[in-house]
Amino acid sequence: MKMYQVDAFTDRPFSGNPAAVCILERWLPDEIMLKLAIENNLSETAFAVGSGGRYDLRWFTPGGEVDLCGHATLAAGFVILNLVKP
Repeated sequence: MKMYQVDAFTDRPFSGNPAAVCILERWLPDEIMLKLAIENNLSETAFAVGSGGRYDLRWFTPGGEVDLCGHATLAAGFVILNLVKP
């Protein structure tokens, strides 16, 4: 697993809206993803699993899984397009 912290909506470090992004080879158990979100202690942690050039995303807060998170989705897109090799 590779994990990144990205500040969305800014071009300066330590500003904007932070989100963690975890790039996985396969889904972890929900309880492990929740524990990672709790340890990250950010409003959201995005988990991404890629296959065939596409990625599925899930989002966790320290309180549990959520249906969608805009800034964490943008952060995951940035990581996938700029830091992860296809």
